[in-house]
Amino acid sequence: MRHDKPAAELAVLYRGPLASCNYDCPYCPFAKRVDPPELLRADRAALERFTGWVAATTDRRLSVLFTPWGEGLTRSWYRDAMVALSHLPHVDRVVIQTNLAARVDWLADADRATAALWTTYHPGQVTRERFLARCARLSELGVRYSVGVVGLPEHLAEARALRAALPGEVYLWVNAADGHHYTAGQEAAWTALDPLFGWSVRPHRSLDRPCHAGETAISVAGDGTVRRCHFRPAPIGNLYDGSWRAALRPRACDAALCDCHIGYVHLKPLGLRDVFAGGLLERIPAAWPVGSRSAR
Repeated sequence: MRHDKPAAELAVLYRGPLASCNYDCPYCPFAKRVDPPELLRADRAALERFTGWVAATTDRRLSVLFTPWGEGLTRSWYRDAMVALSHLPHVDRVVIQTNLAARVDWLADADRATAALWTTYHPGQVTRERFLARCARLSELGVRYSVGVVGLPEHLAEARALRAALPGEVYLWVNAADGHHYTAGQEAAWTALDPLFGWSVRPHRSLDRPCHAGETAISVAGDGTVRRCHFRPAPIGNLYDGSWRAALRPRACDAALCDCHIGYVHLKPLGLRDVFAGGLLERIPAAWPVGSRSAR
């Protein structure tokens, strides 16, 4: 049983220098990129520094989402960080976005009440059977996870087959494909798989609208630069000199539109923090399966 957690909450989205990936998805700008050894060393050092900061920052209840440009779980230091952070009493959740290419047995060493995965299925890069085997192992281990696909027309049949094969308690999300216009029929087809697809299919007006980003959620780069979110470039402080603390305050967004889930989920008028309560970082709705409340 976890206890004595500090009351203040802060969601931290961390993205270090890592940009390499073992997949070559045509819709991803970082596909099949290979990082040189010196960049990998820098990424590992940056992550270890960040992990140390999380361990030392005990006056806040923290949640951490790793959002690497590349695939993190093929690197031992991301697996080690997930395990270590999951056991800290002031860490509420530690999550990573992953293509699930790496084995997942290491999660047996993690606190599965805290560690979770945001996984994405990429048809053409891995067989459905292999991906589902990884999902089955996560379920055996008792790890919370969501599964998603990019809503490209050529992925629809695979997405339907994936939904049919996944346990009903596993949420399947669909991201609208960048630059793709959806007809009413296409949107309905994807919504049949993901009831929340409508949130992704159209950008959200964000200019001058209040957002949790910069108040109870921040983005952190490998060098410790703190920004409101991944999509607003202006720094608001640095993690390692403590300047982030004074920078936290209610803010309105200064971008015209927000079209990425990890951004618009924090827009206050949308109320999506309530929709994803208890599963915000791993992208699991509170009421999933539909009509039920998921238990931690």
